[in-house]
Amino acid sequence: VQLQASGGGLVQAGGSLRLSCAASGRTFDTVNMGWFRQVPGKEREFVAAVRWTDGNTLYSDSVKGRFTISRDNAKRTVYLQMNNLQPEDTAEYYCAGDRIHYRITNNPVDYDYWGQGTQVTVSS
Repeated sequence: VQLQASGGGLVQAGGSLRLSCAASGRTFDTVNMGWFRQVPGKEREFVAAVRWTDGNTLYSDSVKGRFTISRDNAKRTVYLQMNNLQPEDTAEYYCAGDRIHYRITNNPVDYDYWGQGTQVTVSS
């Protein structure tokens, strides 16, 4: 599976963005998908994940209630709708795929496929 993330940009605090991650490869619909983010000098941080079997989702506490992850298997795309963005959400955002685990996981080590990042910058 190859992943291509897009949709990042500059937005004011309180604004919204929607990230997209397009996948190529025939096994996309059997891969759990996640979003992570990273700022320079810090470890990659889990944001959200969605399970391929039933659409079950998992969110980090920092984004719960503001961000929504969803997937469209027909379009081979996973989305991250980000509302009420705050300056602390500024980071490079990465989508990732986990083809092995049944449960969705927040550990980046469990993910096999990674897209290139897309930058999200939130101004105060």
